[in-house]
Amino acid sequence: MLSVGPSGAHGIDGIGAGFVVPLWRDGVADRIERVATAEAKAMAQRLAREEGLFAGTSTGANVIAGLRVAEDLGRDATVVTIACDSGMKYLSRLEL
Repeated sequence: MLSVGPSGAHGIDGIGAGFVVPLWRDGVADRIERVATAEAKAMAQRLAREEGLFAGTSTGANVIAGLRVAEDLGRDATVVTIACDSGMKYLSRLEL
């Protein structure tokens, strides 16, 4: 919705309610990245396997977006993202 794309089904828990929440303020974000469900799942799995960070698909999407921003800004930039997730509720769905 925020990326001016159509709303629809996806497998990224915790994001994309299908409407713009009342607390959203236009102009707060510099940009909005669209991340496919498959990309988010793959990154969540990679974070668990390679980095020891146990989180869900929303964190996977968050990290994908952060990496894209870092790539655009270049080597001297610092990009920070916050993973607000423990991954515990995803145990039955993640294949590590």
